[in-house]
Amino acid sequence: MTTAMDGRMTLLEPRALPNFVETPFVQGIVERALTYVAAGFPIHFRGASGTGKTTLAMHVAAKLGRPVVMIHGDEEFSTSDLVGGKHGYRMRRVIDNFIHSVLKTEEDMTQRWVDNRLTVAAQHGFTFIYDEFTRSRPEANNVLLSVLQERMLDLPPAREGESYLRVHPDFAAIFTSNPEEYAGVYRSQDALRDRMITLDLGCFDEETEVAITQARSGLESADAEKIVRVVRGLRDSGVCEFAPTVRGCIMVARAIKVQGGAVTAEDAQFQHLCQDILASESSRGGGESQTSRVREVLDSLIARYC
Repeated sequence: MTTAMDGRMTLLEPRALPNFVETPFVQGIVERALTYVAAGFPIHFRGASGTGKTTLAMHVAAKLGRPVVMIHGDEEFSTSDLVGGKHGYRMRRVIDNFIHSVLKTEEDMTQRWVDNRLTVAAQHGFTFIYDEFTRSRPEANNVLLSVLQERMLDLPPAREGESYLRVHPDFAAIFTSNPEEYAGVYRSQDALRDRMITLDLGCFDEETEVAITQARSGLESADAEKIVRVVRGLRDSGVCEFAPTVRGCIMVARAIKVQGGAVTAEDAQFQHLCQDILASESSRGGGESQTSRVREVLDSLIARYC
């Protein structure tokens, strides 16, 4: 890893992600994303929590082979969190002792301008990942409009030098977001979405979910397959307010691996793990009647597949 901005920002080297699973299903998404980037367009992975948006963004960035600058959306963000601003103070002292009997001292204290992540990425041609960008207020993201369309970054007057920065030809932007109905998510500007190519991510196919679960847990393939079938059955049952994703598969698989239990309907600990991990995440409020319905469906799915 390398460091820029006098230690204020860390650049991620474009390395392959450990245990990344690239089945034909995933390859198709990655190849399309790389095609759009090569054509000069920013890409936007949109989907529910647990659908692998950030992991895919990091994988595509690694394929591009350029250093990565990453930022996570936040409600408190302003434009300066993307572009830069004045930080700290620089003090200058001048001592005049030309006449030995007279000591003259001058002090000048000024703030120092520091470029932030978007400016650094645009200037040097790095890959810019804006994770969960719709969790930032829309007005904070207005500066992106000219960057993505005209390939120019408007700079504040407080930054000495030119009033705009021409974006480096190798600059690429990757965005991720949750659906707008998620808590804490803002509706982004139409003009900003119009500048992106959005790839909507749903759940993976069964082959990919089994491969991911096995890779992230270390379980045998047969056991990973049983867990995935239980989760997919719960997802398709229609009883969940929030359907479980492959993240639920990974949680169950890792827990049973640590516990050293068996993925069988006769193993009470396995049943408890599934209930704790999957039933609790199925609804926003976790009401007793809702949880009971999910537990009944889970019991039948475990009996069927395990």
